[in-house]
Amino acid sequence: MKMINGGVCAAKGFKANGIHCGIRKSQTKRDLALIFSDVPASAAAVYTTNLVKGAPIAVTKEHIADGIAQALICNSGNANTCNANGIEIAEQMSQLAALKLGIGAEDVIVASTGVIGQPLDIEPIANGIDELADGLSCDGNDFAAEAIMTTDTKKKEVAVEFEIGGQTCHMGGMAKGSGMIHPNMATMLVFITTDAAISPKMLQKALSTDIQDTFNMTSVDGDTSTNDMVSIMANGLAGNEEITDDGESFAVFMKALNTITVHLCRMIAGDGEGATKLLECKVAGAKDIQTAKITAKSVICSSLVKAAMFGADANWGRILCAIGYSGADVDVNKVDVVFQSKAGEISVCENGASVDFSEEKAKQILLEDEIDILINLNDGDAQATAWGCDLTYDYVKINGDYRT
Repeated sequence: MKMINGGVCAAKGFKANGIHCGIRKSQTKRDLALIFSDVPASAAAVYTTNLVKGAPIAVTKEHIADGIAQALICNSGNANTCNANGIEIAEQMSQLAALKLGIGAEDVIVASTGVIGQPLDIEPIANGIDELADGLSCDGNDFAAEAIMTTDTKKKEVAVEFEIGGQTCHMGGMAKGSGMIHPNMATMLVFITTDAAISPKMLQKALSTDIQDTFNMTSVDGDTSTNDMVSIMANGLAGNEEITDDGESFAVFMKALNTITVHLCRMIAGDGEGATKLLECKVAGAKDIQTAKITAKSVICSSLVKAAMFGADANWGRILCAIGYSGADVDVNKVDVVFQSKAGEISVCENGASVDFSEEKAKQILLEDEIDILINLNDGDAQATAWGCDLTYDYVKINGDYRT
């Protein structure tokens, strides 16, 4: 497994682009993205668990019901959610892209992100589609990644090279997500491409399995969005024998996918709205995987823990508190807690009780921009990891006037 450049364009046969078409008021921000495969691809997706869902989700579900897609169009600045004509607009977006690309509208994945409850005008998208499609290129991933950003402060891209059955394969992904991020999907859009050959059934299995340990273990603020989507297209141009069942090839594919998704999870959590620190909570010694996951997510979602990390305050009692109300079957008298960063590590709790530690050293460790919260439940062999960020003054500032 080798990290490479190229994002969603790293895989053979994929091109991308992103432009400013006028959805967003700022003339300097791109707001419309397109990804295109030279050939039809296996397609799979997972969606938000929120009962309120953006119109693009309904359209995409219908379009990829046959497991095939060839293009993806996404706008930022408007979520196209809770709009009376939302389905119509999402279908029109698909049709505009399809007509320009010479494919069927049913082979287009469509997504939107931004403000909820405001009508989305199709006119700027229609006016920009020629520029968007004509600008597709094998190095257009940066423009596409920029065009799906909302409150994100940085583009989120990653790509890997790997081998299946003697054939070199590539996989790349891009994501947006900064706020309304909470386990069981979040306000994030993640688009993944690969030139590996895999059946739609196995592609869906791979994605649905992977997100349980990655995107569903990521939280910024406890709000689950309406428009979350993770989609993947696999066009098979790498030339490997198609993966149609479990086995060594599927395991390699899963490893590549997990490499992509973990990197994107860390990028999303680290770029949380107003965040200054990426938090990674690793729980070990749990009696089962469910206990480990519940514990890790409870800690990473705790506003008090997040605030303490912002202040570089080694208030480990808040971690025990979060474990205690998590609902996990844990013996709190066995719990150990360690804080770790590139500045070192320090034990702050053993067997559920305080230990003598240097507050000065702890503060130095917690002043770093990436903090590991290491928890050992000392009750088994299961483990899990969750990702989050600190809670800062800027989070309130950003969300206090997000719409206006």
